[in-house]
Amino acid sequence: MLRMGPRSVYQMLEESAAAYGDVPALHQPVSGKYESYTWPQYRDAVREVAAGLSEAGIVKGDVVALGSETRVEFYFADLGVMTVGAVAAAMYSSNPAAEQIKSLLGCGAKLVFVENPKYYKFLMAAGAADLNIQWVLLTGALDGVTTLGELRATGRQALLRDPELFAHLQSAYTPQDFAILYLTSGATGEPKMVQVTHQALTLNCDMGPGAVELGPSDNTLAFLPSAHIAQRIGIELLTMRMGVPVWFSESLARMPGEFKTVRPTFFLAPPRVWERIYASVSMEIRKRSAIQQRIFWAALGIGSEAAKYRNAGKPLPVWLRSALKLADKLVFTRIRERFGGRLRVAVSGAAPLSKQLGEFYQAICMPLMEGYGLTEGGIVCLNPANANRLGSIGKPLPGAEFRLSEEKEILLKSPTLASGYFNDPEVTAQVWIDGWLHTGDLGDIDADGYVYITGRKKEMIVSSNGKKVFPNRVEGLFKTEPLISQMILLGDKQPFVTALFTVNPLSALTLNGMENMTGKPVEEVVNAAPVLAELKRAVAKANKQLAPYEQIRKFRILDRDFSQDAGELTPTMKVRRVKVIENFRHHIVEMYAGKEENV
Repeated sequence: MLRMGPRSVYQMLEESAAAYGDVPALHQPVSGKYESYTWPQYRDAVREVAAGLSEAGIVKGDVVALGSETRVEFYFADLGVMTVGAVAAAMYSSNPAAEQIKSLLGCGAKLVFVENPKYYKFLMAAGAADLNIQWVLLTGALDGVTTLGELRATGRQALLRDPELFAHLQSAYTPQDFAILYLTSGATGEPKMVQVTHQALTLNCDMGPGAVELGPSDNTLAFLPSAHIAQRIGIELLTMRMGVPVWFSESLARMPGEFKTVRPTFFLAPPRVWERIYASVSMEIRKRSAIQQRIFWAALGIGSEAAKYRNAGKPLPVWLRSALKLADKLVFTRIRERFGGRLRVAVSGAAPLSKQLGEFYQAICMPLMEGYGLTEGGIVCLNPANANRLGSIGKPLPGAEFRLSEEKEILLKSPTLASGYFNDPEVTAQVWIDGWLHTGDLGDIDADGYVYITGRKKEMIVSSNGKKVFPNRVEGLFKTEPLISQMILLGDKQPFVTALFTVNPLSALTLNGMENMTGKPVEEVVNAAPVLAELKRAVAKANKQLAPYEQIRKFRILDRDFSQDAGELTPTMKVRRVKVIENFRHHIVEMYAGKEENV
C-alpha cells in the first residue's frame, strides 16, 4: 500500500520505485526499437539530474524551463528539476520561437533543457543567444552546450563524492513549495503562468486509485505535449503513482502502428483524437459496398440499444446479447483493434466531448470516460467506469468540491488547486476567492452529483435581443459529421447565429457527384456543389435540435483548416476564437451585411 498525503513529487517516485521494483517503467523508441528503464533506473536518473543541477548552481525556487516533445529524457529532466527544489516550466514546443523566448523572459528561467540541437538552433536564431541562461541538450550534442548525459555524470560524481548531498537537497524544500510553473496555451486570451506546489500534485495523484483501476499490469501510450496538465498529471505523474508503464510515441504519424505494438490498456486523449478516429471509420464505410454499409449501421444500432440497457443498469435481453455478440465479431472488434484491442480505460479530456461522439464509442463497446481538469485546479472530475453518464464530465473526485455561482459559473474547492498566477496578484485575487477557484466554465450539477459543462463564460454568445447561446452545445452537434473538420459559431451582439466551417477534403471526395474532383486543388474541392449541399443537410439536421434563436441562419466554408501557425489554434488544438474572427472577418461581415436567410 503506497503512502497517501502531502509529500514531494520525488518522494512519490521513491515510493513507486520501492513498491514496483525492477520491472520496466518507461519505454523510449530509438531507431526502430525501444529502450526500457526500470523503476529504480528511473529514480536514479532523476537523482543524478537533481544533483547535476545543484552543481550547475540551481537552487530552491529557481525556474528551469523545458522545451521538448514528450519523451523519456523529458521525464528525467522534469522530475530532476522538481527534486532539486526548483520549479519546472515546460514550454509548448510547437509555439513560435518568439513566444517561447517571451515565456523564458517572463518566468525568469535560469536554465533551459531543449530536446535536440535543432530546437536549440531554432531558439538561438530567434534571439535566445542574448539571454543569460544555461542550456542543456536532452538528446544529441553540440560544441559548447552541456548534454543531459554530461549533467547526469556530473551529478553522479557529486553524489559519490558527498553521500549526504542528496539528503541535503531534499531537506531544503517542503511539499508546500512550488514544483511546476504551467505556461498556459492561452485559448481564451493571453497565456498565463500558473504556480503549483508539490503537495497539490501528489494529492491530485492520490485521487487516482479511487477513480480508476490501474496498475503495473496496465500500460499507456504518451503523446500529448508535456506542457499540458492532462499529460503532466495523467500520463507522467499518475502513472508513476500507480505503477503503470509508459510507452512514448515517436510521432502522431506513427501512432497507428504504435497502437498495434504497444496495445495500451489505458489511453488519454482530447476529443479531437476521438473525432478523427470516428471520421476515419465513417469515411471508410462510405467506400464499402451497400451490403457492408447496411451491416455496419445495423451493428451500430444494436450496439446503441445495448448501451441504453447498460446505462440504465439493466441486464441485456437474450436476443440482444446474441445480436451484440455477432455485431462485435463482424464490426466492433475491428474498430477496437485500431487501438491495439486491449484498451479498457479510454479517457477523453482537455476539451468537451460531444454526446453524439460518446454514443458512438459506447455502441462499439469502448465507452469513453469523460473527465475534467484545468491548469489552475488539477484533474478533479471523472465519470465512474461503472456509471458513465454521457454529456457529463462525471463526479468530483474525492476531496474536490463543486458549486455553482448565481451566473452558473462552476466554482471549485480542492487540495489540488494551484496557488495563483506567477507575479500577478491582481488577477489571482479575481480568480481565487475565499478558497474557491472561479473556473470560467459555465455548467450544471444534477441531483446525482454529475457535473455538466455548458460553455465558457468568455465565449458565451449574447444575441442583440438578449438571448444566450452556448457555442459548445451547438458545435457539439457537428462532431460526428465526417465532412466537417472544424467550425466556430458566431453571433455575439448580432440578430442571428452564423458559422464558419472547414471541410475534410478526403471525406468530401467520397460524396456522390465528386468523382471528377480527384486531384483538383483543395479550394475547388471544399467549395464544390455536392459539398455545399451536404453541409446544408448537416446544418438543417442540427437546427432541428435547437431553439429558433440558436439555429444557424448562414454559414461560410473556408478554404483551409484553422492552424497554429496562423494563431487560430493552441498547441492543444483548442480554437482561439478571437484570432479566427480576426483572420476571417471579411466572411463574417459578409454574412451579417445581407438579410437573414434560413439554411
